[in-house]
Amino acid sequence: MTTDTPARLLTLLSLLQTPREWPGGELADRLGVSRRTVRRDIDRLRELGYPVESSKGADGGYRLVAGKAMPPLVLDDEEAVAIAVGLRAGAGHALEGVDEASVRALAKLEQVLPARLRRRVATLQAATTPLTSGDGATIAPETLTAMASAVAGRERLRFAYRAGDGSASRRLTEPYRLVSTGRRWYLVAYDLGREDWRTFRVDRVSEPFPTGARFELRELPEGSAEEYLRRSLGHRQETYDFTVTFAADAEAVTAGLRGWRGAAPEPLGPGRCRLSGTTGDPVEWLAVRLALVGADFTVEGPEKLTDCVRELGGRMVRAAEG
Repeated sequence: MTTDTPARLLTLLSLLQTPREWPGGELADRLGVSRRTVRRDIDRLRELGYPVESSKGADGGYRLVAGKAMPPLVLDDEEAVAIAVGLRAGAGHALEGVDEASVRALAKLEQVLPARLRRRVATLQAATTPLTSGDGATIAPETLTAMASAVAGRERLRFAYRAGDGSASRRLTEPYRLVSTGRRWYLVAYDLGREDWRTFRVDRVSEPFPTGARFELRELPEGSAEEYLRRSLGHRQETYDFTVTFAADAEAVTAGLRGWRGAAPEPLGPGRCRLSGTTGDPVEWLAVRLALVGADFTVEGPEKLTDCVRELGGRMVRAAEG
């Protein structure tokens, strides 16, 4: 019999979070208490904001339903490990749909995981290799979670940074936001040493260390972190317009462009569509991305994309023949 009320409530909550209806008698047997105690415990959970629904009958049942707010979840060991491994796999690669919210969730989960479960998560992560597309660099999940914790806690962050030209430096920052572009993670932060705002590619960050020193959030010049990053990258990257015609329906091309953040293909008739846009991505990456759609296409411009496609195509042919 469970006499510890908080422990019994957690056990009851864990049972109710499985997708089924629990008869009152079965819950009483599982918990080693009377049905009256089960009813009182259900009322306590409702007072705490858990939407528990009851059904009438000879042996009325209980189940947890969707409510207006997200109450705390109770996870067993296997569930916690599975969620942590999934979040780490996604966070290590700047994948479409995996944004700062998922990294914050990973940071919260790993903060409360017991050491034995953290070891299991690390072992599973080391034993698996995710299949990713594009040239997004791999990032240690520990780096992202440390940075996300500093962002959420408004805590000054110190780290080592390697610039694009290979030069190394140590930075002390007030981290503002983590932003995913779909292929890479960036940190938008105020650099205390440079006394100015900066963006940092997270795959070039090492040894992130939240210092514990709190700070008042500064006002970002461009309004949002996404806008600031877009302008920052635009100053350093050449953008160009491109137009490509596919010998396929727009729906098929859209399906092949999974994760594409640009404009949708424009239908030109049965079996034909046009894709146009502006990008700062390396022309080699765009050429490979278009080829992965799985349909014949013709480059209408720019010339450097035509040249790149021709060169890559010849290289692939030679590789297949040789």
